[in-house]
Amino acid sequence: MTIREQTEQMEAEILSPYAALCKNSLGREHPEAPCDIRTDYQRDRDRIIHCKAFRRMKHKTQVFLAPAGDHYRTRLTHTLEVAQIARTIAKALRLNEDLTEAIALGHDLGHTPFGHAGERLLNEICEGGFSHYEQSVRIVECIEKDGAGLNLTWEVRDGIKNHRTSGNPATMEGKIVRLSDKIAYINHDIDDAIRAGILNEEMLPEEFTAVLGHSVRERLNTLIHNVISSSKDQPDIRMDEEIETAMSGLRHYMFDNVYTNSVAKREDKKAQMLLKSLYEYYMEHTEELPEEYFNMIWIRREPVSRVVCDYVAGMTDGYAIDTYQRLFVPVSWKY
Repeated sequence: MTIREQTEQMEAEILSPYAALCKNSLGREHPEAPCDIRTDYQRDRDRIIHCKAFRRMKHKTQVFLAPAGDHYRTRLTHTLEVAQIARTIAKALRLNEDLTEAIALGHDLGHTPFGHAGERLLNEICEGGFSHYEQSVRIVECIEKDGAGLNLTWEVRDGIKNHRTSGNPATMEGKIVRLSDKIAYINHDIDDAIRAGILNEEMLPEEFTAVLGHSVRERLNTLIHNVISSSKDQPDIRMDEEIETAMSGLRHYMFDNVYTNSVAKREDKKAQMLLKSLYEYYMEHTEELPEEYFNMIWIRREPVSRVVCDYVAGMTDGYAIDTYQRLFVPVSWKY
């Protein structure tokens, strides 16, 4: 018996009846020989960690555009915090921790430079629209590895696609990530907003902090414990009504006071103008796209607008700025 088979046997013996067992996976779009050491969900996790889109997240905006401070969250550190929270919940509920981690690490691969401001802009100008969750799936299915994709299991792709608020993941593990994403960003965005001087703890509505706690640490502790206690031995991932209402209220407060704050978001219009200029430039100059994107148009016959959107969406904040400067900002003549 291989190590992988031993792991799958232990999953069947130890995990909850509601867990997604790897041996019952619906599999990959392109069948592969199994690994002798790792389960399929472990392989998916590793493929995501080693892909280029994962590395680029370290230079993509979470809330504060291209922050100069070393301690502000980026899209990558957000992803790691989501994975940590999700794994804690999955382990406590005896659900599949490997599947949970793979979904968490891949859920934001499709985010644009400059955060949601970039996403809104591309959704407006790209034929067929744009959403980061669908783009995350597109990345793992047909963009990474020079167009071959990562060939992930169905369960991981389903969890990535359905991590949004209106999503309905097919697995309990996907439901954990969907909720952990909100728990993570609400709390770490408060922490970043306090660091930026936009908020202080005393400004948060008492009706919510009285329920959840008066610090990031207290609120995380309350929320994670409540998810675990409310979901234990249940066929769903949920919170008590009082806790869920308080978290939702705090989330709405953040949208009103941070995510649309004129100070925090004062550069968003410039960022959107920059991305629009890049999109329009490459729509007219497809020959300047990197080879793998050029081939998507001329060999795979993908729509030009979608491929250009893929390329622009994949840029980091810094690369987008540098490319704009190279293409549109004149340089001094040097003899």
